[in-house]
Amino acid sequence: MMTREHTRCLIVGSGPAGYTAAIYAGRANLNPVLYCGMQTGGQLTQTTEVENFPGYPQGVDGNQMMLDLRQQAERFGADIRDGELVKADFSKKPYVLTTDRGLEIEAESVIIATGASAKYLGLPDEEKYSGQGVSACATCDGFFYRKKVVAVVGGGDTACEEAIYLSGLCSKVYMIVRKPYLRASDVMKRRVEQNEKIEVLYEHNTLGLYGENGLEGAHLVKRMGQTDEQRYDLPIDGFFLAIGHKPNTDIFKEWLDLDEVGYIKTLDGTPKTNLEGVFAAGDCADSVYRQAVVAAGSGCKAALEAERYLASLNG
Repeated sequence: MMTREHTRCLIVGSGPAGYTAAIYAGRANLNPVLYCGMQTGGQLTQTTEVENFPGYPQGVDGNQMMLDLRQQAERFGADIRDGELVKADFSKKPYVLTTDRGLEIEAESVIIATGASAKYLGLPDEEKYSGQGVSACATCDGFFYRKKVVAVVGGGDTACEEAIYLSGLCSKVYMIVRKPYLRASDVMKRRVEQNEKIEVLYEHNTLGLYGENGLEGAHLVKRMGQTDEQRYDLPIDGFFLAIGHKPNTDIFKEWLDLDEVGYIKTLDGTPKTNLEGVFAAGDCADSVYRQAVVAAGSGCKAALEAERYLASLNG
């Protein structure tokens, strides 16, 4: 028989959105329970240094920043637990979510802050050089590659935006594009083509990465006709993935309105979802900005809305 417990506010996810929601919910005496999810601290724990989050004038290690947020949430009474929620039943109130250890949690309100996972090529070298030249966020990490040579993988609007952004910092930007054309909108194509710092490598695939003390280059293959190919090494300092993100929302798709990619749809610029008492914050509901400070702000809004919702239940 499964064990069951009850909470007024359950927070799913532990990045900037989840921890900020826990801080606000804790200060509101909601006694929130937070489950950290599959990656405690979220995507920022894969970043060596964060320089664009307010309050850290000298920058901060991503893991340290998440530890600071966690400790602040715990100071206000948040019950923070390791583990994942693997099943959701939003068919009736209170909502029931099940942990990976079989515990059922009844929740009067739920804040979903499960984030999104960057898509990678699946190369072993991507993990090897993570934080040492490989990144999935140009806005987050581009500053560290000023006046250096970088490559962006992808041919859509996001890849073009990343390449254009990096061209303002770097001496040279290569775009590694699998197809013989860019999938991006016409306006983004023109901006890339007119940018002297950007060179598009069409019909190229990345075979691997190399470097002794951090990333030094990429092993590439260029398709030439139906059967021929050319293999060569491209010296680069940074390798940016821009082939999309997958929101971590699979367990909620039966109950919540999602877009075609899987991002949670929220109502009228609020963190409210199509279900009363269920709120979404951070990258699981944000396909545009994907920044820590934006996620933290949305976590604040979600907790404030949860507080108002719970107050309305009590008249």
